[in-house]
Amino acid sequence: MTALGVLDGVVVAILPPLAAYLLVSGLDDLFVTCVALWGRRRPVAASLDPAVEQRPVAILLPLWHEAAVVEQMVEHNLAAIDYQTFVIFAGAYPNDTETLASLRRLEQRYARVSVALCPHDGPTSKADCLNWIYQRLLLYEEEHGVRFGTIVTHDAEDLIHPRSLRWLNQLCRDYDMVQIPVLALPTPWYELTHGVYCDEFAQYQIQDAQARQRLGGFMPSNGVGTGYRREALEKLAGAEANCIFDPRSLTEDYENGIRLHRLGCRQLFFPVRMEGDAPVATREYFPRTFDSARRQRTRWVTGNALQAWERHGWFGGLRQVYWLWRDRKGLLGNPVSVLSNLLLVYGAATWVWAEAAGGRWSLAGAQVGWAPWVTLWLQVVALIARGWCSAFVYGWRFALGVPVRAVWANAINFLAAAGAVWRFVSAKIRHEPLRWVKTEHVYPSRVALADHKRPLTEWLVGEGCLTAEEAQGASLEELLEAGTLAEEDLCRAEGMRAGLAAVHVPAGRMHRGVVRALPAAVMRKHGVVPYEVEGGVLLLAASAAPSEAALREIRRHTRLAVRVSLVTGSNFEMLVRAAA
Repeated sequence: MTALGVLDGVVVAILPPLAAYLLVSGLDDLFVTCVALWGRRRPVAASLDPAVEQRPVAILLPLWHEAAVVEQMVEHNLAAIDYQTFVIFAGAYPNDTETLASLRRLEQRYARVSVALCPHDGPTSKADCLNWIYQRLLLYEEEHGVRFGTIVTHDAEDLIHPRSLRWLNQLCRDYDMVQIPVLALPTPWYELTHGVYCDEFAQYQIQDAQARQRLGGFMPSNGVGTGYRREALEKLAGAEANCIFDPRSLTEDYENGIRLHRLGCRQLFFPVRMEGDAPVATREYFPRTFDSARRQRTRWVTGNALQAWERHGWFGGLRQVYWLWRDRKGLLGNPVSVLSNLLLVYGAATWVWAEAAGGRWSLAGAQVGWAPWVTLWLQVVALIARGWCSAFVYGWRFALGVPVRAVWANAINFLAAAGAVWRFVSAKIRHEPLRWVKTEHVYPSRVALADHKRPLTEWLVGEGCLTAEEAQGASLEELLEAGTLAEEDLCRAEGMRAGLAAVHVPAGRMHRGVVRALPAAVMRKHGVVPYEVEGGVLLLAASAAPSEAALREIRRHTRLAVRVSLVTGSNFEMLVRAAA
């Protein structure tokens, strides 16, 4: 028998069990799709109720080596969030000096930022950092006489939707845990890895999570955009020796979903809904390279499937066991998906070879009867369902790439499943704890963030700088001339919108030597004035945010790092005169 004949025999032997698994898995996915379609007829909440009191909300932000993004993240979200009573508690480690320095600058500038310093060096785990942030929250409450009714978790790469805190404040009165959808920001079609996150998260938020909700399954947290009612966390603290987030777990978000469910807490996954052209969701960039995605998903599979299996087994009767199976079936399904892709390619190649040779194809469907055609039909339906979900968020042009990205996803998920099993088994053999692997974060540019911010007048009204009637009755220029709007308030609002600090620079703070750090022509062209060097950073004052192109040109004229702050028009004119 030839080598090809042996390979044919192996393939024929594999086909029946493979077809059986694909049939079961395909019917499982079809069932979830049908339940989700049925559930779309029953919306959770119609609209925000303006009469609902805005209780204080705490945002927990665990950090490790996030100096490159955390200032931009906090500045953007402070400008974007449409809510009056919230505080960002940012956690850092003593040995992460750069992140800590960034946080101290934010804390000095914004009353809504409070730094939580872990008592030991890092990194430990995200859950450990969150626990210490929560302890800082308790101390803050004692110092300020306030009680936070809702606790929300976020990461350093998150774009928080302007009205997500309003929704959480409203829904956490009836539910103990509410999950706001998490969706990837759009990227070009050729970024296959990030496109996988776009497709999979859109499908999970729109289809799987809603089916889970309708069938009464426990609801895992997504880690970010999760709102906890304060009483639920206190209940969790009492049951878990004050460890609200389990520091041993690689996926504390999934773990908390299980723990809260077993304590009888009510959970809700907020359905994806559009406001204007954008969904009400936390947006972010996920890993954009194959290897970084593999590492992140290895941690997810290890925590969600293997650690959770070890700790909780199969609990809650048939209803919960079904969703546990759904969460863990990737351990087998990810390798099987790659195998089925390879067999599909092999079958197509042998068919082409047989046609070219004028012979008969040896892998006829008679070996497994109708099963391959049913599984093929189920796969097509699954791709259509994923494409519809992706199109709902990103449009049909992007969704046309779903079949290609599905094959790419199979490769990433296969390596993640294999790596998770290897990592988990190795740790058990060596009697070592599983190590938390941090995901590298990036944040969108200032230009990309512009569409995610509140309008300037809305921010001014929300901060009490203007009344709604004043904002509607005249332009900002007219309000400035009439003295209704303070120049400092407008500068602060424009700084928040641009993600820049708003400051006042006295003429005496300017150093003549620093002014000469840039050519006069560059200063005039781009409307900036250097006024100080701080920690190797050249500080520039401007009355309007310079463009990205302007900043690139400015940086070509200095070896120092550059940081721009906004000043009022009158302050800027005074600085220009002093620099002359």
